[in-house]
Amino acid sequence: MELARMGLDPIFLNALHDLLDFTDEAGQSTHHGPSRAFVRDAKAMAATPADVVEYPNAYQFSIDMPGLKMDQIKVQIEDNQLVVTGERKRESEKVKEGKYVTMERRLGKYLKKFVLPEAADVDKVSAAYQDGVLSVTVEKKPPPEPKNAKTIEVRVGQD
Repeated sequence: MELARMGLDPIFLNALHDLLDFTDEAGQSTHHGPSRAFVRDAKAMAATPADVVEYPNAYQFSIDMPGLKMDQIKVQIEDNQLVVTGERKRESEKVKEGKYVTMERRLGKYLKKFVLPEAADVDKVSAAYQDGVLSVTVEKKPPPEPKNAKTIEVRVGQD
């Protein structure tokens, strides 16, 4: 059932959502279940679609992040992982002469983590954002040069 039909004001619900959406402080968990931060991150990872393509010289990661601005997106390399985060918050402005009938656009945290293969060169990473899609390119390290076989001369032993 839509919230408007139940007589609940969406602006009030936005404020309530913001009040109840607090993060766990480190070391202050009161139960043995997963923390709210863990659950929120798991939901964000599931809701952030991505494609990964391997090319001969690079890996290409394409992540859908619609509605975000450049300053809301963060790309990091942590412990051989590519971590992409962003957050789209609720607009705090009130609708001046109307009211929300439906609110369906995705809000909240965007998160995707990729374990990088050994061939990935973490020093050669680039990112571009266009039309709601973040493209991250991680170049591959050049393959190791084959070592030349070393010939060892065998001497005939004399006692």
